[in-house]
Amino acid sequence: DLFVERGAALIDTDEIAHRLTAPGGAAIAAIRTAFGDEVIAPDGRMDRAAMRALVFAAPARRKALEGILHPLIQATVRDELSQLAKGDSVSRPPYILIAVPLLVESGHWLHRVDRVLVVDCPEEVQVARVMARSGLSEAQVRSIMAAQASRAQRLAVAHAVIDNGGSLADTAAQVDRLHARFLAEAAQA
Repeated sequence: DLFVERGAALIDTDEIAHRLTAPGGAAIAAIRTAFGDEVIAPDGRMDRAAMRALVFAAPARRKALEGILHPLIQATVRDELSQLAKGDSVSRPPYILIAVPLLVESGHWLHRVDRVLVVDCPEEVQVARVMARSGLSEAQVRSIMAAQASRAQRLAVAHAVIDNGGSLADTAAQVDRLHARFLAEAAQA
């Protein structure tokens, strides 16, 4: 991550969710109880494709999954924040970023952070990137996106925006500017 390379700390809630749903993860037993063995892969991890099919077909199931994962993710974030706050001024990061993929939808984080940074790109770029990363079809990606907050809703809560639709050099230049701003703001806090 470009901010981490510059000295910031990053807590990634998506990565935490992956740890919680990995073989032996803290959420696996509750997921198995709530949804059955059909959403647990042979290696013991949550089968994301099977779960995606369930939760997008039934909003109540999505809420049930969120009821399992969100408290565990929130507790893990609190623990990681506590660990990062320990130590002296040299070992502590100047600021901490919490990456929350569904920030607007969850509602939980909006009132628990000082600022919201949205990494944005044109919808067509987003669709192409998700298809390349996940192997999902365009229709599947668009269906998932339709169930999420719109681009306009995400931008409406932003205190700062990075346009990630261009080159890595363009993105890095924006990160440099924001990093300098965040350092200055942290120094005043």
